Amino acid sequence: QVQPVESGGGLVQAGGSLRLSCEASGRSFSTYGMGWFRQAPGKEREFVASISWGGLIDYSNSVKDRFTISKDNGKSTVYLQMNNLKPEDTAVYYCGHYSDLGRWAGRRPDSWGQGTQVTVSS
Repeated sequence: QVQPVESGGGLVQAGGSLRLSCEASGRSFSTYGMGWFRQAPGKEREFVASISWGGLIDYSNSVKDRFTISKDNGKSTVYLQMNNLKPEDTAVYYCGHYSDLGRWAGRRPDSWGQGTQVTVSS
């Protein structure tokens, strides 16, 4: 089984930038793609962005003009570059692993990382 491992969260002022990283450790050859989700206090976990190893990309409408997802297949790692951050982006960001197209298209990861906190101050 693949275990995503996130890094790169932190505290930033509104308008600032952060880059999150997620490495797929374990059986990475079984990876179709990976994605980012976030969960703010008192809210449900929501989709942010995802990328397939073949280059398909999907964004939520709330971030598509500010966030960029990218990948390094050789390192089995995906990145989320977050620019022009807003206080409403404050959440725990989770990386999810997709083992096939069905899960990727349905935004249903089969495994999750432990999460990394992103806090945007106003």
